[in-house]
Amino acid sequence: MNNPIAKWHEAVETKNMSILDEILAEDVTFHSPVVFKPIQGKAMTQLYLGAASVVLDNEHFKYVKEIIGERSAALEFTTEIEGVFIDGLDLIEWNESGKMTEFKVFIRPLQAVNKLHEKMMAMLEQMK
Repeated sequence: MNNPIAKWHEAVETKNMSILDEILAEDVTFHSPVVFKPIQGKAMTQLYLGAASVVLDNEHFKYVKEIIGERSAALEFTTEIEGVFIDGLDLIEWNESGKMTEFKVFIRPLQAVNKLHEKMMAMLEQMK
């Protein structure tokens, strides 16, 4: 079985989002905590994960817990943006080829969701 989580950590640690090309399925679905509808497809998922890596992955970002199953994982993380503490969870599923098919991000508390929404919208606007 091909587990993409080590490659995901490599992408996050090195800030090399081109690694996502290797680990995302073409038909991946991304669920953002700040967008109402799921994001469909590899290109859009790469865009959102790339923006999130810039916004969330600062000197405070760290994964604090992992639960990894046969074809899914829950990765809990913490970070801080402009004095707002963020507690988050990445729920990831992958297929038999080790390609991520679903990526869901949960964020708490509400103040953190609001701050993330503000920063993500600004980052996505810059990336256009």
